[in-house]
Amino acid sequence: MERKTSVLVAGAGIVGLCTAWYLARAGAAVTIVDRAGPGEGTSSGNAGAISAGSVAPLAMPGVLRDVPKMLLDPKGALHIPARYWPVAFPWLWQFVRAAAPERVERIAAALALLLRGAEDCHLEILEAEGAADIISRNGQLYLYRDDAHLAKDDASWKLRRQHGLEMQVLRRAGIMELEPGVAETYNRGVFLPKQSHSLNPLRQARVVARGIERMGGKVRKGNVTALIREGDRITGAMVDGAPEHADHVVLAAGAWSHRLLDAIGIKVPLESQRGYHVMLTDPGVMPRRPVIPADRKAFITPMEEGLRVAGTVEFGGTEAPPNPRRAALLLEDLARVYPQADTRAQKPFWMGHRPCLPDSLPVVGPVASRPGLWCAFGHGHLGLTGSAPTGRLLASFMLGPKPNLDISPLGVERFA
Repeated sequence: MERKTSVLVAGAGIVGLCTAWYLARAGAAVTIVDRAGPGEGTSSGNAGAISAGSVAPLAMPGVLRDVPKMLLDPKGALHIPARYWPVAFPWLWQFVRAAAPERVERIAAALALLLRGAEDCHLEILEAEGAADIISRNGQLYLYRDDAHLAKDDASWKLRRQHGLEMQVLRRAGIMELEPGVAETYNRGVFLPKQSHSLNPLRQARVVARGIERMGGKVRKGNVTALIREGDRITGAMVDGAPEHADHVVLAAGAWSHRLLDAIGIKVPLESQRGYHVMLTDPGVMPRRPVIPADRKAFITPMEEGLRVAGTVEFGGTEAPPNPRRAALLLEDLARVYPQADTRAQKPFWMGHRPCLPDSLPVVGPVASRPGLWCAFGHGHLGLTGSAPTGRLLASFMLGPKPNLDISPLGVERFA
């Protein structure tokens, strides 16, 4: 029998899992390794949104004007503790530079290339595993106070429309028709009928993991501490102190990915944007779709276990303890939209590490200077959305048929 191509995937978040699933389906002998169980890290706590149309980068023209205001507001959606400023400043400077109009256009085009067909990719996996019910296809609803508030996001919505996003601008009556419980504060809405969401991101991750095992792949716990080199080629990784050799290694370790690259001389400006959520098990209100108050950039998402309120951006690294004050702000965000919500029955708040790069683009593809090494990290706020299309793309480039696509804008070489 012909020997299967062996692939070691470092990281069992949703990006690593979807990548391993597509590789296993293509016939590779896949082993996926993570110190936690499948999806139990950042992937378990995301907002659940699957947003293929979210091609506008976080850094849009004019962002330099808005950042100081956000930072000076103790309840603002962006928070950087004073102790972390020296670490965060270089990243923020690159973030501001990425907001140049010509760069924004290129970034949006690269995101559109990656995210195209994201929902179809997720459904392809889940239908194969008999779990398509995890995806709800009721759209997403963004809320604005008035026309002036909506106009502040005109550039972002225009960019998304240019790349095919279907959207409907609503007045108060249209909002009430979709979500009758929304507070009177919000009189304008943007409805995205073709966007969807996961009803249970952790269950989704576990379903994908079972699919990998069904196809003969291995899902195991272990700590990947270093990459193994033979000359320039990467031939495996050290897992719990022992060598694990493979024809290819996929680095999908989220906010920790840059540590393995640092050791082989590749520098990437990867930062953890710490996000929080609270889960209400008996909220007294339950929207039919994610509801997003644009002034707070929080996602209010109906899920199997209750109502999840997710959001905020906090810089602080991967080692500092969670900040309960940031989680408490999410309940204030909820009260602005649903003042009638009951917050008494809630699970302990959650915090996770979104792996973010200053240009809002993930690192996806082969590392030219290190044959055998592939990257799949840095998806930021689009980790769930981008996971399945990233997996499909990497499997095609690695095992064929190779698509006629230029993914160099996503390459790690852009930081050289």
